Amino acid sequence: MTTNKSLNKIAISPVIMCGGSGTRLWPLSRAQFPKQFQPLIGNDSLLQETLNRLPKQCVNPLFICNEEHRFLLAEQIRQIDIHNHTILLEPEGRNTAPAVALAAFKAMENDENALLLVLASDHAIKNEQAFHQAIDDATEAALDDKLVTFGIVPTHAETGYGYIKKGVLQCDKSFIVDKFVEKPNKDVAEEYLASGDYLWNSGMFIFKASRYLEELKIYRPDIYQSCQNAINNVTEDLDFLRPDKSEFLACADESIDYAVMEKTNDAVVVPLAAGWNDVGSYSALWECCEQDAQNNVIKGDVIVENSSNSYIHSQSRLVSTVGINNLVIVETPDAVLVANKDEVQQVKKIVEKLKSAGREEVQLHREAYRPWGKYDSIDSGDRFQVKRITVNPGAKLSVQMHHHRAEHWIIVSGTAKVTLDDETVLLSENQSTYIPIGVVHALENPGKLPLEMIEVQSGSYLGEDDIVRFEDRYGRAK
Repeated sequence: MTTNKSLNKIAISPVIMCGGSGTRLWPLSRAQFPKQFQPLIGNDSLLQETLNRLPKQCVNPLFICNEEHRFLLAEQIRQIDIHNHTILLEPEGRNTAPAVALAAFKAMENDENALLLVLASDHAIKNEQAFHQAIDDATEAALDDKLVTFGIVPTHAETGYGYIKKGVLQCDKSFIVDKFVEKPNKDVAEEYLASGDYLWNSGMFIFKASRYLEELKIYRPDIYQSCQNAINNVTEDLDFLRPDKSEFLACADESIDYAVMEKTNDAVVVPLAAGWNDVGSYSALWECCEQDAQNNVIKGDVIVENSSNSYIHSQSRLVSTVGINNLVIVETPDAVLVANKDEVQQVKKIVEKLKSAGREEVQLHREAYRPWGKYDSIDSGDRFQVKRITVNPGAKLSVQMHHHRAEHWIIVSGTAKVTLDDETVLLSENQSTYIPIGVVHALENPGKLPLEMIEVQSGSYLGEDDIVRFEDRYGRAK
């Protein structure tokens, strides 16, 4: 029999799924800075917390990410000192079955016996010891060629999750999957809870890469072939790997459950009772966070009076409440959300309306992250825009020009290396420069400290797409 001690010596390759936009957590979560990259519960982001709680046998993590978030992901990995990792960039989201297939093909290039632990980047788990034990239990079944999913032991009759019905017990800790069921209504969910036979479907898995691909080839050979072709023609781009775009876009959009787990005869489920939460809504986020004596979760500059059972989050100014109960109040520099905590699933309808109206608030925060640092849009009008720009030490913006706007840069702190056409100068605190329309220019931080500056743009058009890039160390020049 395999012991826990021997299981701890078996290397596991974590596959971290970093897609998703977290629309139900708007305005905190937005398309270009979604919830997995934000510190919603502790000091680290949900992604970083996912990595920090991995057991010691997890090595060489592999990340599945999209184009827009690649530099954000790379920076957060760097911040917590993760090495020997791989970042695969999906040309376009095709759900979990193709994404994991890419990871499986890539993992087998280095180890034909690779064991994959597939995790979302945006879940919360309170009890790490129980989580690690469940991984050990699942590893034993995976080594026996089973495809293992983790089923969350339900704590209430939840209608927002799919369920897994347990079948016959095997390997002491795992059960044959009897069936997967869709999200139930309230009455059915209560029946599931009372029976004790059903678990929440977590979307987490562990299996041999080879076994997953074998079953995928049987049940969805089209997905198998498209992903194999895509990974066989992968290209390197800085620290990222790009599977062949045309091959991958030919792939069907399918989840692991539909493509493999509901069809295979080797699906088993390991129960997990570890304080799991998918942080999928503000009510879920309220549950995850520490609450005060009145059951409020308070974030930021907030003063409450006679208020209870609420989630109140302020990012940029004082928020005060009097006589409220069961509300969600979220303030950001450019948007405010007020919702009944029982209706927070409907936040996605607000996001849909914002998309239909073409509003930038659905895509961007006022503070936007870039591979070289970040900027905060302080003010704007018909023909001007003011930004506070932070450039990381050693970072450089692209060599670029604009057809419709001029720029004025004022250095607040640090040192700026500025190139205007063929002239290069060093600017320090309180110095400034002017960039006329049509002048080719570049900005670099040659120092050891962050460069802080104010940029004033003026012109007939101030959109981010009025940038013609000639050179770019981050691969964005065309």
